[in-house]
Amino acid sequence: MKDLRIAVIGAGPAGIYAADIVTKEHPGAQVDLIERLPAPFGLVRYGVAPDHPRIKEIIKALHRVLQNERIRFIGNVTYGVDLKLDDLRRHYDAVIFATGAITDRPLDIPGVDLPGNYGAADFVSWYAGHPDVPREWPLEAREVAVLGAGNVALDIARMLAKPADEQLSTEIADNVYQGLKLNQATDIHVFARRGPAQIKFTPMELRELSHSPAVDVIVHPEGFEIDEASQAAITSSKSTRLVVDTLLKHLEAEPTGAPHRIHIHLCHNPVEVLGADRVEGLRTEKTQLQGDGTARGTGEYVDTPVQAVYRAVGYLSSHLPELPFDHQAGVITNDRGRVLDLDGVPLEGMYVTGWIKRGPIGLIGHTKSDAAETIASLLSDLDTLPRPEESDPDAILTHLKANGAVIVDAAGWARLDAHEIALGEPHGRERIKVVPREDMLRAATSE
Repeated sequence: MKDLRIAVIGAGPAGIYAADIVTKEHPGAQVDLIERLPAPFGLVRYGVAPDHPRIKEIIKALHRVLQNERIRFIGNVTYGVDLKLDDLRRHYDAVIFATGAITDRPLDIPGVDLPGNYGAADFVSWYAGHPDVPREWPLEAREVAVLGAGNVALDIARMLAKPADEQLSTEIADNVYQGLKLNQATDIHVFARRGPAQIKFTPMELRELSHSPAVDVIVHPEGFEIDEASQAAITSSKSTRLVVDTLLKHLEAEPTGAPHRIHIHLCHNPVEVLGADRVEGLRTEKTQLQGDGTARGTGEYVDTPVQAVYRAVGYLSSHLPELPFDHQAGVITNDRGRVLDLDGVPLEGMYVTGWIKRGPIGLIGHTKSDAAETIASLLSDLDTLPRPEESDPDAILTHLKANGAVIVDAAGWARLDAHEIALGEPHGRERIKVVPREDMLRAATSE
């Protein structure tokens, strides 16, 4: 097999899995993982709540992949700023875009632009210590609405309800801990449009809501509806059955009088954010299941007083320069990972994987199988891939430095990693995450 130089844009799980698979499948493959942040691991590092160390165990597996001598980490480099498409074509046989999804899908209801409305992606980035978001977050609201029926909605509700001191055993960034200490929230209202068998919570995430002694989970009986389709879903899916069983336990339990409460409202569809100059409430329409897993509005409305609204209705990928993009689906147009132009013709040497390929759905296991499909397409195209003009693998580094890029390589990431661990040691913590970007670069580039 001929040597193969590949650039993977994005060093989250999707990009790292793609690098791992192609180096295993092709003995001559060399991969550059090009990441816009100074640290790898993407949403596993910057999209997971700090009190989820179990999920962060995935990082250990990803870290092992980066030890492969045929995979090179090139951090703090942004596609479209430090590198353009022509630059990638000149230096690589193939390019795989794995940039994920980091913005919020819009919710088009009246009042959604009032002060006090927040997107889930922005709040998650803040509490996960993303280096590019503001250091502070306004947490003055005592009553909060969270819109959505997935795990991100549960994470937000838990982070808003749980006392900050319970996070001190985690890698939480200091500015986030200090911000959460000022949190005024006592009642978090989670609104789901359909019933208990249709929500997208995973059983473990739902159970974790009640792990804090300072939090009561209250499932409201209105809307707790199980029709024939719901019963079929419960019977056919262990996960659905566990979720419904957990909701039933909360429904039947007496509140303990804990100082913080998470309220779960089923069959409530948000239709308007209320308020004059800022958020003062949320109007929802009661819905009714239709027997096929869908729900329709009943014309009956309920107003809930809240001072903040968090929209957890889905993530959305961003359009990348010089590449075709389906703005409705939020993906780069592709066929089994091959990027397609506006006429549906594959662009030579251009591929996608992860959420930018299929949309922001699925768990880590889906990401790995998704990467395998993309790599299979790439390897079947080997004979047609154009050879790069540059034969020197290090020419890309010279090009980046000439353009003023401050590169964080594997050694720099190792220094940053060690610095975070050293920060945590005096406090009995595994690590304390460093933010903002300037501090990360300082730690990564200091010998």
